[in-house]
Amino acid sequence: MNYKTLGNTELKAPSIIFGGNVFGWTVNEKDSFKLLDQLLDMGINMIDTADSYSHWAPGNKGGESETIIGKWMKERGNRDKMIIATKVGSNPGKDGRDISKDYILKAAEDSLRRLQTDHIDLYFTHWDDDKTPVKETLEAYQTLIDQGKVRYIGSSNISAERLEASLEASRNKNLPKYEVSQPEYSLMERNKFEGKLQEICHENNMGVTSYFSLASGFLTGKYSTEEDIEGRDREKFLQEYFNEKGKEVLQALKDVSSHHNISQAAVALRWIMQRPGITAPIASATKPEHLKSFQAAIRTELSSEEMDVLNKVSS
Repeated sequence: MNYKTLGNTELKAPSIIFGGNVFGWTVNEKDSFKLLDQLLDMGINMIDTADSYSHWAPGNKGGESETIIGKWMKERGNRDKMIIATKVGSNPGKDGRDISKDYILKAAEDSLRRLQTDHIDLYFTHWDDDKTPVKETLEAYQTLIDQGKVRYIGSSNISAERLEASLEASRNKNLPKYEVSQPEYSLMERNKFEGKLQEICHENNMGVTSYFSLASGFLTGKYSTEEDIEGRDREKFLQEYFNEKGKEVLQALKDVSSHHNISQAAVALRWIMQRPGITAPIASATKPEHLKSFQAAIRTELSSEEMDVLNKVSS
């Protein structure tokens, strides 16, 4: 297992970070515990979650994922072995996003309670509300860091302009700096990271952890037609991928995966791992056998020719 430092932090991210959005949604508590046990046995000790996961599921209100992770760590007594990243700002079940100081301070306490821990290793601004001054948001994180409740901070779904303003405020006002960016990034979506955001991350030595790394499961190859996704939980995310580019990407993945005798998911993850500026992809799974793709991605090296093919069909 290769580990990379997340920006200017002491945190070492494994080759793949597990996405905890499935806990309490498509995976119940008992099966979540099994997945978490197997992940740790594999050496994957970083879990990415959020206070809003998974408010969209029937009967949920948000916080279910954090609650399951907290119960698991408490029962196993392994908090010191884990790197826990969670997020704030999506304001689940309420009107509008919120990254005001008062909201962040309260939300952090709620997350700590659910996680049954005294600190969050990496705390992300999940969504920008486009109205709170960046200085106010960073001051909230400063308070949490001073209290020992948060170690480092990151940004997700923030425009390049607001991220630059935040980094400038960090420098000029002696406030905490976003050390990690979490953009959407995959073979089906490159524009949200490549370009200005990638330049900012490079110039400011920020770690980068990509989400939707498997394009909501599209890149696994298990959905051949739009009919395959009808009525599924991820239908709204998958619909946009059934186009000519999607067909070309899936064919390229199929060719490369056949050559290495590994899954298409493993190739899609490995492509991200070998892309410049990426610290580690975030990926989810719902069954222990799905983790074989993680293991294959970690041990496989794609050739420059294979990377060129994947780069071309995904551009």
